[in-house]
Amino acid sequence: MPSWTRSLFGQVCFALVLGVIAGFAAPEFAASMKPLGDGFIKLIKMLIPAIVFCVVVHGIAGAGDIKKVGRVGVRAIIYFEVITTVALILGIALAYIFQPGAGMNIDTSTLDASALGAYMDRAHEVSDGGTVEFLMKLIPTTIFSGFATGDVLQVLLVAILFGCALSLLGDRGRPLLSMIELAGDTTFRIMSFIVRLAPFGVFGAISYTVGTYGIGSLAQLGYLVALFYIAVAIFVFAILGLVMRMSGFSVIKLIRYLRTEVGIVAGTTSSDSVLPQTMRKLEHLGIKDSTVGLVVPTGYSFNLDAFSIYLTLAALFIAQATNTDLAFIDLLTILGVALITSKGAHGVPGSAIVILAATLTAVPAIPAIGLVLVLSVDWFMGIARALGNYLGNCVATIAVASWVGDIDHDRARRILDGEQMDSLDILEEDQPLSVSEEQLRHG
Repeated sequence: MPSWTRSLFGQVCFALVLGVIAGFAAPEFAASMKPLGDGFIKLIKMLIPAIVFCVVVHGIAGAGDIKKVGRVGVRAIIYFEVITTVALILGIALAYIFQPGAGMNIDTSTLDASALGAYMDRAHEVSDGGTVEFLMKLIPTTIFSGFATGDVLQVLLVAILFGCALSLLGDRGRPLLSMIELAGDTTFRIMSFIVRLAPFGVFGAISYTVGTYGIGSLAQLGYLVALFYIAVAIFVFAILGLVMRMSGFSVIKLIRYLRTEVGIVAGTTSSDSVLPQTMRKLEHLGIKDSTVGLVVPTGYSFNLDAFSIYLTLAALFIAQATNTDLAFIDLLTILGVALITSKGAHGVPGSAIVILAATLTAVPAIPAIGLVLVLSVDWFMGIARALGNYLGNCVATIAVASWVGDIDHDRARRILDGEQMDSLDILEEDQPLSVSEEQLRHG
């Protein structure tokens, strides 16, 4: 048996190819494989709240400097807003330069709005609530509500408060801190079992999509899909590449380091499916667990880079396809509203169409019925969205860690250069990895 088939990365790649073949050769059978993909993601999401809580609490309480944790959080938010704005502007610029919807001359009266009913209802819920409602949703009804619903931001809020309180207890809180650290190691061990099922999850997700939709839906809207992939590539290799270079690293080497996770994200179109092992890998690079625990979960809602590109690019595509002229104030409105609505994307069912619809409600000039045009190719665009969002959050963690001095640069360079043990199978070792600062310092 070839050696590559024994690695998780090789198995995921094989599952991707096999899923595409199954989708074309046996569409009905392939469509029935959907539960494999759904089940894998549900297993991952089952553990995410516990992992986020343990990592954040241990990171804050173990750091001992609450003020520094606060500085990390503030700088992370600043970074998120700057990079998200850049992504939104990139989407607008490419839409104007390449005009993906020009010449389609769509008559909105001929579009069937029946498929948008549920999406529009949820869009009104998102847009009507506004910023205040969004902030209120961050506060759980009870301390356990976020764990029960899987709301990462609510869990993060509880974990930050718990970690700060535990830190202030000093030596009296050490026994509880040790228990939380042990609980975190145990949860990661459970995750190592689930991660081995990734090839089955990828096969199920890919085969279902190809078997159900095929590639026919790309015929008319292929230009939009291709332009979006190009936009995400430009963002990753140019914008994020520059950020990584300023931090002293290479984005290409980072992608190589995360190649297994990138394959899983592409196959499942969900960055949730690799959140726990990604946090582990970033810690393994030499980033303090307190920084990883704060930046990564927060970034899943506040730093959706590729999703931001999608919002502005798709909005202008619909305007062009329906021959809708936009004034400069309309562009500023799209930019401003998208900067807010993009923050509510994570955890919203059908989030891409829902948040796009919520954004368009603020620009009456653009007919919301035009969403039907994007709906048919949303899944294909979802692959690039998930990959762009995922890599954006990984780069954000490295950038913020470099900004505040919470990364061992020498260790990170050795690992990214392949000079030190590559952690591709970091979750499959016989012994659980400790995330203590002492081990991170000593490699």
